[in-house]
Amino acid sequence: MSALSWPRRPPRGRLLLPLPEPGPAPAVSPGRRIGLLGGSFNPAHEGHLYISLQALRRLRLDEIWWLVSPRNPLKAPAELAPLAERLERACRVARHPRIRVLDLEARFGTLYTVDTLRRLRGMRGHRFVWLIGADNLAQLPRWRHWRRIFRLVPIAVFERKSYSYGALAGQVAHCFAAARLAEERAFALADLAPPRWVFMRLRPHPASATAIRRAGGWPQHADRE
Repeated sequence: MSALSWPRRPPRGRLLLPLPEPGPAPAVSPGRRIGLLGGSFNPAHEGHLYISLQALRRLRLDEIWWLVSPRNPLKAPAELAPLAERLERACRVARHPRIRVLDLEARFGTLYTVDTLRRLRGMRGHRFVWLIGADNLAQLPRWRHWRRIFRLVPIAVFERKSYSYGALAGQVAHCFAAARLAEERAFALADLAPPRWVFMRLRPHPASATAIRRAGGWPQHADRE
């Protein structure tokens, strides 16, 4: 796959709103270690920031990209706030020079994570790590080509107390048991060829997207495909 074309990096805080046709992503220096945190961000909250800061430090990443999804294949469109509102709030919450809020799925025209990751793999020389919570690891068999996702990028799974036991005993963890990296080696994850994943223990953060939606009038459902 040929490398994508990346223009000059836009000013910090600028919203990248969806284009009529798939467009190029923002500029980034070559050879970066980049964590990808995808989701509906419906809405973005301090828990997303907490995980991102943990990932920057413990996985020794250069940047985190918040990939705000225009749609969720497992949810009805009415359950999501408009993309522009979710992007705007995510920019306010991120407030960190190494966290970037992007609308790449809208620009690429991709609906499924596996297709977005394929497009990003075309960016040669960069090392991506996909960041997910234990809840998403548990439900991953519902996702399109989930085994292929594991073979596209290394994956860091962050603990969520009520989901972690089931996730680690579930189909995905069993299928890729031999590819699991010891947590104390998590700093090396970005340098390893997939399939490779690590489970990251994490103190719980009190932020809840469900509570924020109920308090603020956001549509009433959760975060990813």
